[in-house]
Amino acid sequence: MAARPLSIWVVSDGRTGIQNQALGLAEAVARLTPADIAIKTVRWRPAFDRWPSGLKTPAMLAPGSFDPRRVAEWPDLWIATGRASLPLSARVRGWSGGRTFVVQTQDPRWRNDRYDLIVAPAHDDVSGPNVLSITGSPHRITREKLAEAAPAFAARVASLPHPRVAVMVGGASAAFDLPPDHAADLAERIAKAVAAAKGSLLLTYSRRTPEAAKAVMTARLSALPGWIWDGAGDNPLFAMLDGADHILVTEDSANMAAEAASTGKPVHVLPMVAKKAPGKFARLHADLQARGAARPFDGALTPWTYAPLNETERAARAVLAAMSNR
Repeated sequence: MAARPLSIWVVSDGRTGIQNQALGLAEAVARLTPADIAIKTVRWRPAFDRWPSGLKTPAMLAPGSFDPRRVAEWPDLWIATGRASLPLSARVRGWSGGRTFVVQTQDPRWRNDRYDLIVAPAHDDVSGPNVLSITGSPHRITREKLAEAAPAFAARVASLPHPRVAVMVGGASAAFDLPPDHAADLAERIAKAVAAAKGSLLLTYSRRTPEAAKAVMTARLSALPGWIWDGAGDNPLFAMLDGADHILVTEDSANMAAEAASTGKPVHVLPMVAKKAPGKFARLHADLQARGAARPFDGALTPWTYAPLNETERAARAVLAAMSNR
């Protein structure tokens, strides 16, 4: 590995939230050792997309997808995330003749012995000799990346009064919902807290946020000093996190909470309407609270400090150690 840069392939279905887990881990590895990173997108033909992973073959891949049949040289390190990648990840060691070290993030829930290392969220409660449990999932957020993103949005953020409150709103999922009446209540609580502190607002919605919830929250919060991103242009999330003094995240996204906790800034968790027992989300939030990173939002913007989470780098070190010991 010292003789040349490590070759790393980042493999996913290309959705930002999924890809960023593998890419964040790859970038963390590259901060520790010279490496070249290539992104590979895996998509299956619609007729086969929902087939069990064990029945899928490369012939079923969609046009334009990464195709393992056309690989001339396999990488040193394969880092993959998501269901779409599993039929390939489980076969890479064989295809590469054992050359490629295979890392799967999240809990594959299928053929877990086929991967050299599984980097799984601790709240998923997966175990095994090849499993590394971390708080949350790997991600791309570092202090350096946040600072790099800030200048492009300085005209919108730099003049806003402190405390600046970044609000990351999720939405409907299998476990949670955000109906209009609940969204209106959250907006009222947020507005009162920001106004009482004489601060400002930096708000982003996710693709899962229902339009009705967006409408009521935007109507209530748009009078505050700040910026509600409408989804147009480049995503300002990193710049918002860089400029924020407090971060509010809805409880439906494990990724948002763990990413926010990597900043070292107070993370306030906003309640959602639960469709079922919170399970893994409750375990994650308990972990973040135990680390001093997060607290349930109580309507006050009380500051506190803690050691920023650095789980992605810990996972990267584990990957390199496992590769060297193989």
